[in-house]
Amino acid sequence: MKKENKCSNSDELLIEHEVALVSGVLESKEKYRKIIQAGIARWVKDFQEGRIEIKSVDDLKKLIEIDLELQKDDF
Repeated sequence: MKKENKCSNSDELLIEHEVALVSGVLESKEKYRKIIQAGIARWVKDFQEGRIEIKSVDDLKKLIEIDLELQKDDF
């Protein structure tokens, strides 16, 4: 006689809900990373064009730290 593993409807709904939550978080992280990457690119461009002085490197550092933080869970 075979034993079958059956999930109840509530288990299936819980799994679907968790998948939707994770998917939403991953989508948000992807959008935030694009924003951060654009900010980094803009900072570099402004620096190269002389609009940013070395004393404001802290902004770039913050952008990089945020980008790294967003990537942390990807591994």
